[in-house]
Amino acid sequence: MNPQPAIFKGILGVFALSFVALAVAPALQLGSLQPMVNEDTGDIYPIDVGGIEAQGRAVYVSQGCVACHTEQVRGAEDGADIQRGWGERRTVARDYIYEKPVLLGYMRLGPDLANIGARKDQKNPDKYTRSWHYLHLYDPRLVAPGSIMPSYKFLFDTKKIVGQEDAEALKLPAAEAPGPGYEVVPTSDARDLVNYLTTLDHEHPLAEAGPNIVPKTTGTGGAK
Repeated sequence: MNPQPAIFKGILGVFALSFVALAVAPALQLGSLQPMVNEDTGDIYPIDVGGIEAQGRAVYVSQGCVACHTEQVRGAEDGADIQRGWGERRTVARDYIYEKPVLLGYMRLGPDLANIGARKDQKNPDKYTRSWHYLHLYDPRLVAPGSIMPSYKFLFDTKKIVGQEDAEALKLPAAEAPGPGYEVVPTSDARDLVNYLTTLDHEHPLAEAGPNIVPKTTGTGGAK
């Protein structure tokens, strides 16, 4: 009797079971998730912000941000993310139902960005504003001395001022500023990227996140 067909069927069966367990079952489970609706207040979470977020996410991916930043806050039992001020709760599957692709990230050479759009710093109210993000992209060391993040100056243009100055022109120190009559302005990619970053907010309370909320430590969530 030739045992090869049985061995082949066994191997095929193992791969089939693995595929069902690791791919099909999670897809069915997560694919059925819907936004949470509070029947008393009409509050809905998450909300699909559509094209604005998608365009910025595409820039985020193309510039390799996902290689150095995550978008997933670990629970208090799994690390110090919440104490660092990266979120008020751990992220859960429902947070990602409108995100395609889901940018969980590869590693943390920089801080987690899951809630960068909601992050505040009482000691520095200008931190995490649109103008701060633009400076941070243009030259991270301008706002975060010692940062190892690369500069993204190619996402900005130096243009002659015609009429009124661009509302989002960078306020650069003298050593970085262009000559008189010129301004540094974000390109459409930079604007889309900052639009995306300012929408990142997964702090909405969800029951499945569990009772692991830890008070924020003010000023420890800095993006560098």
